[in-house]
Amino acid sequence: MSDLKIISTDKAPAAIGPYSQAMALGNLVFTSGQIPLKADGTLVDGGVEEQTNQVLANLKAVLEEAGASLSSVIKTTVFVQDLAHFGTINALYEAAFGTHKPARSTVQVARLPRDVLVEIEAIAVIG
Repeated sequence: MSDLKIISTDKAPAAIGPYSQAMALGNLVFTSGQIPLKADGTLVDGGVEEQTNQVLANLKAVLEEAGASLSSVIKTTVFVQDLAHFGTINALYEAAFGTHKPARSTVQVARLPRDVLVEIEAIAVIG
Protein backbone atom coordinates (compact mmCIF):
# COMPACT_ATOMS: atom_id res chain seq x y z
CA MET A 1 0.00 0.00 0.00
CA SER A 2 1.77 3.12 -1.19
CA ASP A 3 -0.37 5.36 1.06
CA LEU A 4 1.17 3.89 4.22
CA LYS A 5 3.71 6.13 5.91
CA ILE A 6 6.08 5.12 8.70
CA ILE A 7 6.20 7.69 11.49
CA SER A 8 9.48 8.00 13.39
CA THR A 9 10.86 10.67 15.71
CA ASP A 10 13.95 10.91 17.88
CA LYS A 11 11.85 12.82 20.45
CA ALA A 12 10.39 9.50 21.63
CA PRO A 13 12.09 6.14 22.24
CA ALA A 14 12.82 3.99 19.22
CA ALA A 15 10.76 0.85 18.81
CA ILE A 16 12.20 -2.01 20.88
CA GLY A 17 11.03 -4.65 18.42
CA PRO A 18 10.03 -5.18 14.80
CA TYR A 19 7.45 -2.37 14.63
CA SER A 20 7.18 1.37 14.01
CA GLN A 21 6.45 4.14 16.50
CA ALA A 22 3.37 4.82 14.39
CA MET A 23 1.87 4.31 10.95
CA ALA A 24 -0.21 6.78 9.00
CA LEU A 25 -2.77 5.98 6.34
CA GLY A 26 -4.58 8.86 4.71
CA ASN A 27 -5.51 11.29 7.46
CA LEU A 28 -5.29 8.72 10.28
CA VAL A 29 -2.31 7.86 12.46
CA PHE A 30 -2.10 4.70 14.55
CA THR A 31 0.52 4.76 17.29
CA SER A 32 2.21 1.77 18.78
CA GLY A 33 1.86 1.45 22.52
CA GLN A 34 4.06 3.98 24.24
CA ILE A 35 5.82 2.92 27.43
CA PRO A 36 7.76 5.11 29.88
CA LEU A 37 11.11 5.06 28.15
CA LYS A 38 12.94 8.34 27.62
CA ALA A 39 13.98 9.23 24.07
CA ASP A 40 17.39 7.65 24.73
CA GLY A 41 15.69 4.33 25.51
CA THR A 42 16.24 4.34 29.27
CA LEU A 43 13.36 3.71 31.65
CA VAL A 44 12.15 6.82 33.48
CA ASP A 45 12.82 6.80 37.23
CA GLY A 46 9.87 6.77 39.59
CA GLY A 47 6.48 5.21 40.01
CA VAL A 48 3.17 5.33 38.19
CA GLU A 49 2.98 9.14 38.11
CA GLU A 50 6.39 9.59 36.49
CA GLN A 51 5.76 6.67 34.15
CA THR A 52 2.38 8.00 33.03
CA ASN A 53 3.79 11.47 32.39
CA GLN A 54 6.58 9.98 30.25
CA VAL A 55 4.13 7.80 28.31
CA LEU A 56 1.96 10.84 27.56
CA ALA A 57 5.03 12.87 26.50
CA ASN A 58 6.09 10.05 24.16
CA LEU A 59 2.59 9.78 22.72
CA LYS A 60 2.50 13.54 22.12
CA ALA A 61 5.90 13.49 20.37
CA VAL A 62 4.93 10.65 18.03
CA LEU A 63 1.59 12.27 17.20
CA GLU A 64 3.26 15.62 16.49
CA GLU A 65 5.75 13.95 14.15
CA ALA A 66 2.75 12.60 12.22
CA GLY A 67 1.09 16.03 12.05
CA ALA A 68 -1.48 15.19 14.74
CA SER A 69 -1.84 16.11 18.41
CA LEU A 70 -3.45 14.96 21.62
CA SER A 71 -6.45 17.11 20.69
CA SER A 72 -6.92 15.13 17.46
CA VAL A 73 -6.93 11.70 19.14
CA ILE A 74 -10.16 9.80 18.53
CA LYS A 75 -9.42 6.60 20.49
CA THR A 76 -6.91 5.41 23.06
CA THR A 77 -6.24 2.13 24.75
CA VAL A 78 -4.63 2.28 28.17
CA PHE A 79 -2.93 -0.83 29.48
CA VAL A 80 -2.19 -0.89 33.22
CA GLN A 81 -0.37 -3.41 35.34
CA ASP A 82 -2.67 -2.72 38.31
CA LEU A 83 -6.07 -1.01 38.19
CA ALA A 84 -5.36 0.26 41.71
CA HIS A 85 -3.27 2.91 39.88
CA PHE A 86 -6.21 3.94 37.72
CA GLY A 87 -7.03 7.09 39.72
CA THR A 88 -3.51 8.49 39.34
CA ILE A 89 -3.26 7.52 35.67
CA ASN A 90 -6.73 8.92 34.94
CA ALA A 91 -5.94 12.29 36.58
CA LEU A 92 -2.73 12.69 34.56
CA TYR A 93 -4.48 11.53 31.38
CA GLU A 94 -7.25 14.08 31.95
CA ALA A 95 -4.72 16.86 32.56
CA ALA A 96 -2.90 15.99 29.31
CA PHE A 97 -6.05 15.84 27.18
CA GLY A 98 -7.86 18.76 28.84
CA THR A 99 -11.42 19.13 27.67
CA HIS A 100 -10.82 16.77 24.73
CA LYS A 101 -12.21 13.36 25.64
CA PRO A 102 -11.38 10.67 23.06
CA ALA A 103 -13.02 7.26 23.24
CA ARG A 104 -10.96 5.02 25.51
CA SER A 105 -10.57 1.49 26.74
CA THR A 106 -8.58 0.66 29.88
CA VAL A 107 -7.35 -2.86 30.46
CA GLN A 108 -5.43 -4.42 33.33
CA VAL A 109 -2.80 -6.80 32.00
CA ALA A 110 -0.58 -9.37 33.66
CA ARG A 111 2.64 -7.86 32.38
CA LEU A 112 3.89 -5.05 30.13
CA PRO A 113 7.19 -4.70 28.24
CA ARG A 114 10.15 -3.94 30.53
CA ASP A 115 7.77 -4.55 33.48
CA VAL A 116 6.43 -1.00 33.26
CA LEU A 117 3.22 0.08 34.96
CA VAL A 118 1.40 1.74 32.04
CA GLU A 119 1.28 1.73 28.24
CA ILE A 120 -0.95 3.85 25.98
CA GLU A 121 -1.70 3.60 22.25
CA ALA A 122 -3.80 5.98 20.17
CA ILE A 123 -5.58 6.59 16.89
CA ALA A 124 -5.69 10.22 15.76
CA VAL A 125 -6.63 12.42 12.83
CA ILE A 126 -3.79 14.20 11.02
CA GLY A 127 -4.13 17.89 10.25
